[in-house]
Amino acid sequence: MDISANFADAANWINGKLGFSNPLFGEAIISVIIFAVFLITGWIVYNIFERCFSRWAEKTKTKLDDEILRNIKKPIYFFVILIGAFYSLNNFSILNKYSTGLALIFVLAEIFLVTFIITRVINVLFAWYAEKRAKQQMSEHILFILKKIINIGVFIIAFLIVLDVLGIDITGVAVGLGVGGIAIAFALQNVLSDVFSAFSIYFDKPFEIGDFIIVGEYAGTVKKIGMKSTRVQLLQGEELVLSNSVLTSTNVRNFKKLKKRRIVFHFGVTYDTPSVKLKKIPDMVKKIIDKNELAQVDRVHFTDFGDFSLNFEVIYYMKKGDYALYRDTQQAINFAIKEAFEKEGIEMAFPTQTIHINK
Repeated sequence: MDISANFADAANWINGKLGFSNPLFGEAIISVIIFAVFLITGWIVYNIFERCFSRWAEKTKTKLDDEILRNIKKPIYFFVILIGAFYSLNNFSILNKYSTGLALIFVLAEIFLVTFIITRVINVLFAWYAEKRAKQQMSEHILFILKKIINIGVFIIAFLIVLDVLGIDITGVAVGLGVGGIAIAFALQNVLSDVFSAFSIYFDKPFEIGDFIIVGEYAGTVKKIGMKSTRVQLLQGEELVLSNSVLTSTNVRNFKKLKKRRIVFHFGVTYDTPSVKLKKIPDMVKKIIDKNELAQVDRVHFTDFGDFSLNFEVIYYMKKGDYALYRDTQQAINFAIKEAFEKEGIEMAFPTQTIHINK
């Protein structure tokens, strides 16, 4: 379908009906009608977003869809108006000699508007994700830098599209960007390794700020996760700075993830303990552990005959992973066992030797 021919025919028909001798009058009326149609279409689209999609988004649990709609409905409205302005002006006979430049201007404006919409959506998504992860105290600048990198990538793509529209061969530009990127990657390979490791730590979350971790021979609390390094406050008090690439390539023990702690401890009683009392010990220990709400007994057994004691093994589970809480619970259990044994007349064993002297 030849749009220009139809436009000219419509303009001539209007001139004939209204008695205009100048064809520009008919073209102007057709252009106004076309622009008005697109203006009304844009208004309808805007109201659909405002009244239908926005109300639907308000009923959802997340605020993400509300923010996306709020940020894109006006740019989409302007996008429709921009298309209407192009079609209403492009077929003016007086502007025929400028048609190429006019089309170029509108294409560039559309590229800019689409790029603007994409970056706004990206910013909304990252803001939502940052708010969602705020309680986990993750380093905000990692997310900020990632957002900037993605936005820069969008602008580079838009720039290459603009060059292509302008008729500039982008092969050389693409090759130059590729070679430059490779050169920068080689020069900063250690830094980039740490940066990508920071992103891996951020999204995979092997540990977070406030977690107690053990890396090799070091144990401490994570204080900061940066782009290049992670800072850990050691038990001795000093701060340890670890490269992010080292943390992602070694085994990390995270005690914050410990939800249930398995405890094993042993004790021994003397050999002169009567069998009757010996048989009471497992039930006595089980009752002591069961009295503690945070502890769940697994088993208590008379395991073996030691060099100087009759040995028992106790296994129970702590329902919480907190280390200090575990030590307090173990201390309470130890006190209770000692008191119970004193009441029953059961003696704890200690290292002894019997020496026989031949006369």
